[in-house]
Amino acid sequence: MTELILFALFCLLLLSNQSIAIAIIIATFASMIYTIDILPAATTVAQRLAAGVDSFALLAVPFFILSGYLMGSGGIASRLIDFAMSLVGKLPGGLAYVNVIACTLFGSISGSAVASTSAVGGFMIPEMEKAGYTRSLSSAVTVTASTVGMLIPPSNILIIYSLASGGVSIAALFIAGYLPGLLVTFLLMAAAAIYLKRTNQVPARAVEIKPLITSFIGALPSLALVVLVIGGIIGGFFTPTEAGAVAVIYSFILAFYVYRQLSARDLYPLFLQAVRTTSIVMLLIAASSAMSWLLSYQSIPQTISEAMLTLSDNPLYILLIINLVLLVIGTFMDMTPAVLIFTPIFLPVAESLGISPLHFGIMMILNLSIGLCTPPVGSVLFVGCSIGKISIAEIIKPILPLYVAMVFALICVTAFPQISEFLPGLFGL
Repeated sequence: MTELILFALFCLLLLSNQSIAIAIIIATFASMIYTIDILPAATTVAQRLAAGVDSFALLAVPFFILSGYLMGSGGIASRLIDFAMSLVGKLPGGLAYVNVIACTLFGSISGSAVASTSAVGGFMIPEMEKAGYTRSLSSAVTVTASTVGMLIPPSNILIIYSLASGGVSIAALFIAGYLPGLLVTFLLMAAAAIYLKRTNQVPARAVEIKPLITSFIGALPSLALVVLVIGGIIGGFFTPTEAGAVAVIYSFILAFYVYRQLSARDLYPLFLQAVRTTSIVMLLIAASSAMSWLLSYQSIPQTISEAMLTLSDNPLYILLIINLVLLVIGTFMDMTPAVLIFTPIFLPVAESLGISPLHFGIMMILNLSIGLCTPPVGSVLFVGCSIGKISIAEIIKPILPLYVAMVFALICVTAFPQISEFLPGLFGL
C-alpha cells in the first residue's frame, strides 16, 4: 500500500503540473505517514533531505554550473563555432555538421545541454536558415547534439550518478564518457548526412587551411579547459570539486581578460542565474534522496531485482528491459531525479549479472539524455523550439532520424561495454 500511495500520488502531482521536486517530497511524506506517525515521518523526511546534499563531491556542481554560465556569455561559443565552421563547414551539408560539432565542443566545456542549446542554437539556427536549411531541421540538430555534453566531461550528471551509485570514481566516469559521446556525435552527423542527401542540400566546397588554423588558435584557449580539468583530475593534481573551482577561475580569466566579452556589471546576473540553477538541482537531489531512502526502506529495489532476475540470467536481455523502462521514464522525468531514484533500483540488478557500475552509469546517462529531447517534458527540446521559433509538431519529422541515431548509439554502448571501459582501463582508473 505504501508503494501504491507513493507512485500514485507522485504521478497525480506531475499530471497537475506540480514541480517534480515538490511532487517527490509530498509523495514521499504522504507514504511515510501511512506507515508511521506524522512527527517521525516529518523528522525522517527532513533528515533525508539534509543528508541528500551533505556530500563533498556535490560542491563541484555549483562550480561547474557557474563556469558554464561564464563560458556561455564569454564569447567561447562563437569561437568554437568558427573552428567547427572551418573544419567541416565546406562539406556537403556542412552547417549541420558544424552545429553538431559546436554543440559537442561547447557541451563538453559547459557540461550543460540547455546552455549548449541556447549558446550554439542562438547563432547556428539563423545561420542555417540563411543557407537554405529549414528551421525545423536546424533546431532538431541543435537539440539532439546538445545532449552529448551530458556524456563528455565536465558533466554534473556524472557527478550525481557517482553519488547515487555509492561512490563510482568521478574521474573514471569522466574518462568513460568520451568514446560514447564521440560515438553519438558521429552517428548524429551520419543521420544528418543521410537526411540532407535525400533533400539535395548544400554543394561541396574545398576546406581552406588558413582559416582552419586561425580559428583553431582562436578556440584553443577554450579547448584547453577540458585538458586542464580532466588532466588535473587524472594526474592527481586536484579533486573533481577543486577542478570545478579551477574551471570557474579559468573561465573568468578567459571571458574577462582574453576574449573581453564580459564586464563587472555582467557578474551579478550570471551569479544569480548560477544560484537559481544550483538551487533547483540541489532541491531535486535532496528530494530524490528522500524518495530513494523510502524505496530502500520498503525493500523495493530488492523486490524488483529478484523479479527481473527470474525473467532471465542473460545480461543483455536484462539491460534491454532496463533501457526500455528508462526510455519511458526519460520522457516525463528530468534526468537528475531519474538518476537518483532509479540507480539504486537498477544498479544492483546489473551488478548481480556482472555488469560494472561504470558501464551501467554511462549507459544510463546516454539513455536519459534521449529523454531531454523528447516530449512531453524534454527541457532541451522546448528550449530548442523556443530558439528556433517553431512548434513541437514541426520538429518531429527531422528529429526522428536523429532519435534513431541516438538509440543506435545506446544499443552499441549497451552491447559493447568496452566502449565505456576502454579509456578508464587505459588510464588505470
